[in-house]
Amino acid sequence: MQALKETHFSFPGQTGFYKGKVRDVYTIKDKYLVMVVSDRISAFDVVLPEAIPFKGQVLNQIAAKFLEATKDIVPNWVISVPDPSVTIGKICEPFKVEMVIRGYLAGHAAREYAAGKREVCGVKLPEGLKENDQLPEPMITPTTKAAVGHDEDISREEILKRGIVSEADYLKLEDYTRKLYQRGTEIAAQQGLILVDTKYEFGKADGEIYLIDEIHTPDSSRYFYKEGYDDLQQKGEPQKQLSKEFVRRWLIENGFQGKEGQTVPVMTPEKVNSISERYIELYEKITGKSFVKEDSSNVYQRVEHHILQALKSL
Repeated sequence: MQALKETHFSFPGQTGFYKGKVRDVYTIKDKYLVMVVSDRISAFDVVLPEAIPFKGQVLNQIAAKFLEATKDIVPNWVISVPDPSVTIGKICEPFKVEMVIRGYLAGHAAREYAAGKREVCGVKLPEGLKENDQLPEPMITPTTKAAVGHDEDISREEILKRGIVSEADYLKLEDYTRKLYQRGTEIAAQQGLILVDTKYEFGKADGEIYLIDEIHTPDSSRYFYKEGYDDLQQKGEPQKQLSKEFVRRWLIENGFQGKEGQTVPVMTPEKVNSISERYIELYEKITGKSFVKEDSSNVYQRVEHHILQALKSL
């Protein structure tokens, strides 16, 4: 198995390249983006040293499924998916906020709540909640989109005050976020899952708002198993979940939270393989389909070939 760690392609008409935490993004003719979803894995805004085989394929194929399933709510950036690890789409000018929506008190919000905070991103939370409780209604807790380093919580009021997004556009982003979360919740329920929280990114092209990047993947979302949820909550026990949280927990247990002076624990081949298997399990549970491992013996040549073929039809 060869993991797709990083790419250094050169395509006809290429006008730009950007390496994100997980994605390698090529700009073509200043009109199109070729997004290669690598097997890199990040946590606490740090890219971990080892790549996870098939992780990119898992994320890209889940995102493709959900983008297709939500395009009646909001148009999205996708033109084609020429390879299991690649999406080609139209260039949009990204909004500098990520729209995080939470239906349950989990993850970052739960940590803030446990620290005594009763307001997250300007949204007030009631007293008496336990970790993983369902919220009275889904709450939108945006973050700034940091080019480097950590994204930061920000309130709707601050976004508008600083002119990061116009009020007219922001109201649309909120509306789309709630509708997308509702659709994601319904699809998850069909698979016996609860969509706990997720994030969406939007951009603009020709005056129109588009949904961009990935959606409803285990990297951008948290899922609980529906069966046993109530029982575990009553007992005050941790929920069984489908998300990248298991990686974060392993890092925390080994003394790493992305803070200065901390070192990423050693990722043995066994640990890498177990994370890969967990991602494949996530794919099968979220989509309800068996995962087909794409031939990765020459993964770089495969990806490059499929992109070159797709570019010919643009």
